[in-house]
Amino acid sequence: MINLQTQYIAAGGNRHPAAADWDSTTGLLAYGSDRNVAIWDPLNKHHEGVFALLSGHSDDVNAVKFFHPAKDWPGLIISGSVDQTIRLWQADRMQDKVYSTVGIIEGHARSINCLAVVRGLEILASGGADATIKIWKVDHLNHEWKISILQTIQTSPNFLPLALALSVLDKDNLLLAAAGTKANVYIYVTSQNGLTHQATLSGHEGWIRSLAITVENDDADGDLLLASASQDKYIRLWRIHKTEGSIQDRDQQLNESLNFERLLSNQTHKVRTVSNLFSLTFEALLLGHDDWIYTVAWQRNAGKIRLLSASADSSLAMWDTDIESGVWVCTTRLGEISAQKGSTTATGSMGGFWVGLWSNDGQSVVSLGRTGSWRLWNYDRDHQSWVHGVGISGHTKSVMDIAWARNGSYLLSTGSDQTTRLHAEWIGEGQRSWHEFVRPQIHGYDLNCMDTVGELRFVSGADEKLLRVFDEPKGTAELLRRLCGFQTASEQELPVAANVPVLGLSNKAIDHEAEKLSDQNRPLTEDSSSPAAISTNVAIQDKLRPPIEDDLARHTLWPESEKLYGHGYEISAVASSHDGSVIATACKASSLDHAVIRLFETRDWRALRPPLTAHSLTVTSLRFSSNDRYLLSTGRDRQWAVFERDEIDRSVFHLKAKNPKAHSRMILSACWAPSIVGRIFITAGRDKTCKIWDLAKTDKEAIVTITASAPVTAVDVLHPLESMLVLAAADEDGDVTIYLIGKTTLTVNSSHKLENL
Repeated sequence: MINLQTQYIAAGGNRHPAAADWDSTTGLLAYGSDRNVAIWDPLNKHHEGVFALLSGHSDDVNAVKFFHPAKDWPGLIISGSVDQTIRLWQADRMQDKVYSTVGIIEGHARSINCLAVVRGLEILASGGADATIKIWKVDHLNHEWKISILQTIQTSPNFLPLALALSVLDKDNLLLAAAGTKANVYIYVTSQNGLTHQATLSGHEGWIRSLAITVENDDADGDLLLASASQDKYIRLWRIHKTEGSIQDRDQQLNESLNFERLLSNQTHKVRTVSNLFSLTFEALLLGHDDWIYTVAWQRNAGKIRLLSASADSSLAMWDTDIESGVWVCTTRLGEISAQKGSTTATGSMGGFWVGLWSNDGQSVVSLGRTGSWRLWNYDRDHQSWVHGVGISGHTKSVMDIAWARNGSYLLSTGSDQTTRLHAEWIGEGQRSWHEFVRPQIHGYDLNCMDTVGELRFVSGADEKLLRVFDEPKGTAELLRRLCGFQTASEQELPVAANVPVLGLSNKAIDHEAEKLSDQNRPLTEDSSSPAAISTNVAIQDKLRPPIEDDLARHTLWPESEKLYGHGYEISAVASSHDGSVIATACKASSLDHAVIRLFETRDWRALRPPLTAHSLTVTSLRFSSNDRYLLSTGRDRQWAVFERDEIDRSVFHLKAKNPKAHSRMILSACWAPSIVGRIFITAGRDKTCKIWDLAKTDKEAIVTITASAPVTAVDVLHPLESMLVLAAADEDGDVTIYLIGKTTLTVNSSHKLENL
């Protein structure tokens, strides 16, 4: 039996204001990550990061909420998706960090945009792109969850709900605020016919992206405060107050109070339940953000309330009432402030904050940025300031390729979000945990493939006709040495750091002399703070923790040393020999002329000619054998080919064997088994099979065929464990299965599916 444990999950957050929630009971934060829900404990002392991925949705997750219906009921996580469903997730009481689906709600005809719940009530509200708001009742009977629909609200024409807020008005009566693709907030209140529209709050001049409602104080009849955040860059606060006396007397009092000159901002709205009347008035206009405001969130502590706002201007703002005047003012601002902003994706603006959330005690806040990374700030009471904590990060789009360092010290990943990221294990503060330490490449094209070349270099291919080679700088070497314990033998030959010129795609190396000259001649202007101009030597400072997102995006780039030309279309595959002397590359192709494999010698980056030919369509995978004697290629033309390296002239490869009908559909991945078991390799394809081949028996069928439940997209083999080979196969559904294969018989003895993937 093999023991498998999840060590690290890197998952970027979805850029949707409603796609995250921080639970005040458990301290866990749940957020949408592509079609999954990721669970993270931001205040975990061991900085473990994401510990679970909840899989089940078939499209992006747009909305996430923690749901505590009743005191004696287990808490839930609810998620709404573009797949038009709402899922209920419950933690397993027997297994730690394991969640399972306990309910699926269907009813919306388009994607789910937002969710709203009230703590202690079994009511759930959902808003969708089908222009409806649905109210659901959740029951928990005999350890089973049952969901029933109470009401469907058809919204006004051309209005799609993007934000909902739900609260208790009085006993058994609810208030629902809805906002979205119009500049108004629509108020629904419980009546004899369910929730009915009773007021429209105007004043904003753009779409409203977020709503938050809270009780002003602990009194039973305390006022409610509603905050609305809009793309017009403003936050509006609205007060909901319960009036006194009979309904007739209260109507007269309200009418008399409105005999003065009316202004739009102080218009009083009346909403009523079956037994009570409430006034709804404009309270305050909060100004301070320079761009769209995506979220607002209330925080109550010791009877005092504060408001947190997150904006596309890359800042979090904390709002509080002035003690003397009672006016709402911005007391704290976190994030990227004016002069620190830059001009390009690689070295400049963070692209805004899409989510801002409070911890339960108000001593910590988190924000989600455009790059999918979560930033964490903790309040330092001794210094009375907010300081960075250890956040998490991950790709925001498909991860297209991964590669271990030759010595296994770190892992590189690259993807369609146009970034290459370096992940390593942090050894510090008495614990070990994995984090993103370096972002060596931030590109202008979607990245498709990459591989490490030796110990200090990697090569990547993107949706462009060339490949780029990057060298590790001293800043990265020093950072990894200090925090991860890695030693670099040739550190003296490394460049200091790298940056990207404005409007450029190539990372330029920075050396000591250029850095000193730049510091001496740079005028003290606002431009001098631009990341495209400042020294990028930050990464070699005495850091005690993994870099924060600001440093990852600006100060950990690797300089580009070479460009490799020759292909006519977008790069599809790349592989480096284990000794780092040769690189094999391929591009997308629909003809024999372009379906070639080009080789480059790394000593002087000379192209080795002629290119290797065997395929008629795009080459999908390239792999060198462990002794670099053979090069294996697979393609969309359903065949594999093996090229043998000449023993005398190591720059020459000859076609050794090929199988034009290896699979019934395209082959997507391949790998070599360790040389100790012979010349064995494995291929995997869209025909839902993995096949094991022996190069000495190429005229025959595959030795073993393993059938999977879905198209297999990636395979790799671990060095033998005792008498077993360990084969990992990943499929199109996101499942990873481990097969234990006899080292001599090459038959499958057992299989194990990895959980939480």
